[in-house]
Amino acid sequence: MTALLKPPANTAPGGVTFLELEITNRCQLTCSSHCYAEAGPTKGHGTMTADDWKQVIDEAARIGVTKVQFIGGEPTLHPQFTELVEHALKRGLGVQVYSNLYKVRLEHWELFERRGVSLATSYYADTDKGHDAVTGRKGSHAATRANIIEALRRGIHVQVGIVDVLEGQRVDQARAELEALGVSDINMDRVRGVGNAAKLLPSTSELCGNCANGRAAIMPDGTVTPCVLGRFLPTGSVKGGSLKTVFESDRWGQVKQLIPPRVRSGCTPDEDSCMPSPGAAPTGACTPADSNDCDPSRTPACNPKYNS
Repeated sequence: MTALLKPPANTAPGGVTFLELEITNRCQLTCSSHCYAEAGPTKGHGTMTADDWKQVIDEAARIGVTKVQFIGGEPTLHPQFTELVEHALKRGLGVQVYSNLYKVRLEHWELFERRGVSLATSYYADTDKGHDAVTGRKGSHAATRANIIEALRRGIHVQVGIVDVLEGQRVDQARAELEALGVSDINMDRVRGVGNAAKLLPSTSELCGNCANGRAAIMPDGTVTPCVLGRFLPTGSVKGGSLKTVFESDRWGQVKQLIPPRVRSGCTPDEDSCMPSPGAAPTGACTPADSNDCDPSRTPACNPKYNS
């Protein structure tokens, strides 16, 4: 991860230091099998305005958050994306952009090269067929691969999450390819039963066990949740309210208690024992090798994988 500025002396309410900002549901890809956000080409940017997001960023910096992640959907499609990233940097926050890296504008490359900014993306296979079958977009594998290479050439830190979605997808080969390209920060995960992957109702058993543990997320409508995968557990809203109020509320504490903790107990990232264990006393966070959010991009607080 890119080195962050020295965190503020104050501690954020609820211990939250990492904040995921889901600024849009729009995305060029159509990952119908597993997209936790149910994003797509026809979706909108939500009811949060650029000024709303700036107020959230201002308060986040004020109360002790040290890093924000811009995610979606595809965050670079938001009309004020660059403005919002620059606003976060001016407030002394570390920034991670979780992009599908399907299309990257020249001005965005310049933004990604800024001090305090890093990239995260999702990668599904080492072949066009395997990757494109997951994303639903022909040419997405070649584009994302080329842009990963370009990011590395520019010296930009890239975190890559691999989600095992389809049978015969070649996830192990995808990891080997990324390592050969020079990617050192790789996470692997199974599909989580949230969003498009939800069979019936989403369950807390599908979470990585670290949601609300040092992290929180804000949806495109201002709803605050314990993480982007825990979107079915609303704890309040920043529309007409504040982060501090949400994090100090009884509802935040109740939701946090609902999420089964992950236990270490000698587990390895790919073992079943690494999954949330209801009733077990946590002895430390076991970060699975998946992609953040409880991994599409490993973050300071939690490590699972989702797709953008």
